[in-house]
Amino acid sequence: MRYQSQRIAQIPPYMFAEFNKKKRMMQEAGIDVIDLGIGDPDLPTPQHIIDKLVEETADPQNLKYPSFIGCTDFRKAVAAFYQRQFHVELDPETEVLALIGSKEGLAHLVPTVIDPGETVLAPDPGYPPYRMAISLAGGQLYPMPLLEKNNFEPEFQNIPENAAAKAKLMFLNYPGNPTAATVDVDFFRKAVSFAKQHKIVIAHDAAYNMVTFDGYQAPSILQAEGAKEVAVEFGSLSKTYSMTGWRIGYAVGNKEVLRALSTYKSNTDTGQFTPIQKAAAHALTASQESIKTSNEIYAERMKAMTAALKTIGVNTGRTRGTFFIWAPVPDGYTSAEFADRVLEKTGVIITPGHAFGAAGEGYFRLSLSVPTARLTEAINRMKKELTIMTN
Repeated sequence: MRYQSQRIAQIPPYMFAEFNKKKRMMQEAGIDVIDLGIGDPDLPTPQHIIDKLVEETADPQNLKYPSFIGCTDFRKAVAAFYQRQFHVELDPETEVLALIGSKEGLAHLVPTVIDPGETVLAPDPGYPPYRMAISLAGGQLYPMPLLEKNNFEPEFQNIPENAAAKAKLMFLNYPGNPTAATVDVDFFRKAVSFAKQHKIVIAHDAAYNMVTFDGYQAPSILQAEGAKEVAVEFGSLSKTYSMTGWRIGYAVGNKEVLRALSTYKSNTDTGQFTPIQKAAAHALTASQESIKTSNEIYAERMKAMTAALKTIGVNTGRTRGTFFIWAPVPDGYTSAEFADRVLEKTGVIITPGHAFGAAGEGYFRLSLSVPTARLTEAINRMKKELTIMTN
């Protein structure tokens, strides 16, 4: 008897689920494991957001089935955030859709926009769920290589005309995961122009848009002229407010795409728990001081880790966004070999670059979402082992 479809059979286990399995096995063996593999903030959700959740949970009206498109308070709060942060006007009724985390929305967008056999342009290296969602929808992936010499930006002019003509959807992601690359509005203007020319929907994953340093403010793709004609942007409260487990995000932009996504979602899932939505609305409209505090902590960690890596010859580029470091592996190692050795010898989990796509080979990713003391311990362990490896 067959217990799964061929579609599911061809999907490999989710990368971070496998890391968690290996982590548990090592911990059970008595090894002190430091996980720099996954981007799950160690900083707590601000107390005023938790208090708001408790308050809203006490209202019986909030315990009923939630709205499929999101409660009015949350959609209005997202629109207010875009006006305040980006000077972009959004109609909360037609241009804002609540999501059960941005990952869910990104995955559901693929079968919403494409039919089996149609092409999706996706960054390589890139967030693995892009590739998996394309495969599950029966689509054809056309990888857009992100090269360091090009600031990890796709070169639209190098996409073959036949691939562009077949494409119905394109994923972009800045500040980037895993590359930590950042862009300005001019890049989004180029992307929008390319998408209009080839009639492609753009899905911009902006999960790290508020995790920035050194005076940099990440732009929204909706700041580019005409972006609403072709683009939707996906946001998340996970990293901004350390709310990963809350599973709350949003999609904004082109109203036709959002209407179609809403149709797909309403037939496959339900809305997020209303008290979570109302607490998220409070997060977006109340004091934003916690963002500044968190970013200062991440910036300090980034500086310390970058300096430590440099002392043993691992040089990284300037990082202005995300809490990731994307660095080249030492000579003589593949990404997998290097990650395996670091784990085996130091008990530190890092993510090999090839896990994000073929163009990620030769790199590894570090997450700085662990307590500073643990990060220091990881730095010391890695520094000792990397000194041995590079001598």
